[in-house]
Amino acid sequence: MSTENEGTAVPPAPSAPPVPVDAPAASAPQASDASAPTAPIPPNASGDAQGPELVHAGPAPAYAAAEGGAQQGASGAPQYPGGPGPQGAWPPPQAPGTPLYADGGTGGPGAGGAWGAGYQQPAPKPKNGRGGLVAAILVAALVAGGIGGGLGYTLAKNNDNGSSTTVSASDSGGSVKRDAGTVAGVAQRALPSTVTIEAESTNGEGGTGTGFVFDTQGHIVTNNHVVADAVDGGKLTATFPNGKKYDAEVVGHAQGYDVAVIKLKSAPSDLRPLTLGNSDQVAVGDSTIAIGAPFGLSNTVTTGIISAKNRPVASSDASGSSASYMSALQTDASINPGNSGGPLLDAQGNVIGINSAIQSTGSGGLGGTSQSGSIGLGFAIPINQAKYVAQQLIKTGKPVYAKIGASVSLEDSSGGAKITAEGAGGSDSVEAGGPAAKAGLKPGDVITKLDDSVIDSGPTLIGEIWTHKPGDKVEITYERDGKTHTVDLTLGSRTGDS
Repeated sequence: MSTENEGTAVPPAPSAPPVPVDAPAASAPQASDASAPTAPIPPNASGDAQGPELVHAGPAPAYAAAEGGAQQGASGAPQYPGGPGPQGAWPPPQAPGTPLYADGGTGGPGAGGAWGAGYQQPAPKPKNGRGGLVAAILVAALVAGGIGGGLGYTLAKNNDNGSSTTVSASDSGGSVKRDAGTVAGVAQRALPSTVTIEAESTNGEGGTGTGFVFDTQGHIVTNNHVVADAVDGGKLTATFPNGKKYDAEVVGHAQGYDVAVIKLKSAPSDLRPLTLGNSDQVAVGDSTIAIGAPFGLSNTVTTGIISAKNRPVASSDASGSSASYMSALQTDASINPGNSGGPLLDAQGNVIGINSAIQSTGSGGLGGTSQSGSIGLGFAIPINQAKYVAQQLIKTGKPVYAKIGASVSLEDSSGGAKITAEGAGGSDSVEAGGPAAKAGLKPGDVITKLDDSVIDSGPTLIGEIWTHKPGDKVEITYERDGKTHTVDLTLGSRTGDS
């Protein structure tokens, strides 16, 4: 998913999230033995994404492997919703449409002449024998009306005490105390702890994203692709809703997880970190609130629900050099370019995810740019995973990935994650002495489940592995020669993105 980033194609995210053990796995054509190495995600040649895209996916290394790389390719990937706003100005104002009254008539349908043309006096009717009587009645009515009007005026004047019959609210909008559980209440508490991030590279290129206060020391959590331009000597600033702007620096960034931590220089002493929720306990249908700077419109609040969990998402930026995988929270809260890195909150205001990607129609964007807007399919990195990554980045400056030590195919729809015949650069696809080797896995084995989660592709396996920590024990179900086997495996670790 990219903020404007649309690059190397990647395998489209599977159409449905993994399901419990007793649910049948979706059938899919068997992948060919030809596979793309998967392991550390290496820089890839960029290419134009085609069609609807979740931008960050494709035949790229599967961090399930020990090392190596692969080219990315495919369509149907999400885009990062972070990055520069629309280029150019909005279309100029158009002349208002012709009003009904301005139809060349006199104010009514079918009337002739121009609007406001002189009124023509109708021809007088001939008098009849009752003319005198009618005139007398009219005079009497006018006299009575005059008397009544004068009496009413006098009474109103005498009783006028300056009061109004207009009913006014006891509180104005600014003084109303909103309940904590309302969207307005959540927004009031969360907005002061969100920032609009502007990242600029040394050559002046960059974009806009969002972040939120992680601790009182001035650490801000956001997406890797939001700050990528400022990593090597660029400029980075964070602006709070009250208008205060701070210079910042990148503490650490995880390309594969698409998580980054920056730190405010001269951080204020009154920072209020947002409360982190438990993304494992989120249920489909739960209310969500997203905060960000869509198209540069800072401090924008949108609402929706969790529309799916454990959604396999692979995305990439425009250069194709950064690929990320996640088992995402899917939401229909409106998320657009510039929302990247912002918090996805639950109804109580707890952070349950980091908004990272959107499904794009690839049909062009707002304001005449190539960016597409929200179509109701947004994806957030679960906060339980992001919290672990952020803590590692603050501690060491480098990300730590869980791995199985085997390269898997990233081809679309293989009915599982197939261990490739060889790894990147001709290396062994199963790392000698690694977790997969110790568990007895071999090239050609097709992994179909990790614990209770159905695995229908390489990217799905990677996303699931990365929801765990190194040292975690998982149960792997795989197929070999038409037979199903189950084995326990202890995940290994890999430090850094290279």
